[in-house]
Amino acid sequence: MKINISKEALQWFKEEVGVEAGSNVKFFAKIYGSSPVQENFALGFSVEEPLDAAVSTEVDGIQFYVDETDLWFFNGHDLYVEYNESYDEVEFKYIKP
Repeated sequence: MKINISKEALQWFKEEVGVEAGSNVKFFAKIYGSSPVQENFALGFSVEEPLDAAVSTEVDGIQFYVDETDLWFFNGHDLYVEYNESYDEVEFKYIKP
């Protein structure tokens, strides 16, 4: 599994969430939502220190990661985080490698 962050999504995280070099953004499965990879679960994120990062990528000194306990959610898909200009928020795409 890979995590890909677009330049526009990175800018959104910096401006809207306030992350900067040295910050850590965790992606995690949350109940009560929807996603194309898991029924009744959606993807959330928080800014926190990694405990058991299984997959991570660093962009501009910011670490984006998924813990071992949440890998099941992706069901073998890579995560693409992109910016949706119409909604002024990030969106998640899941692509099988």
